[in-house]
Amino acid sequence: MHQGKYYLVDAGYMLRSGLIAPYRGVRYHLKEYSSHPPQNSRDLFNLRHASLRNAIERAFGSTTEPNYSADTQSSITLAFCILHNYLMGVDPDESLIEEVDKEISNEFEESEEVDDTPIT
Repeated sequence: MHQGKYYLVDAGYMLRSGLIAPYRGVRYHLKEYSSHPPQNSRDLFNLRHASLRNAIERAFGSTTEPNYSADTQSSITLAFCILHNYLMGVDPDESLIEEVDKEISNEFEESEEVDDTPIT
């Protein structure tokens, strides 16, 4: 692993330095939070972990083989950050971003094959 780099991983990975995995035994899937907001810090962490993982899968795909090289993935991520920061400077009202996120999330949920197996 590269020093100063962290990798978002699912619960199947062993806990190691540099890997950010969700808490086990705590609800994880985004749809589980639609009717019940986070109740504690672990719930909130898993919600944010699932949201980030969802965004990554939308951007890069969820296959085991990456569609882009590591350098290209790094450049795409940097471009996303630059665009986000620019848009927040132009219009800091986050309601538009929340609306787009919700729309994208709904489209993704309709098209994905859902694995309802809870992480334990």
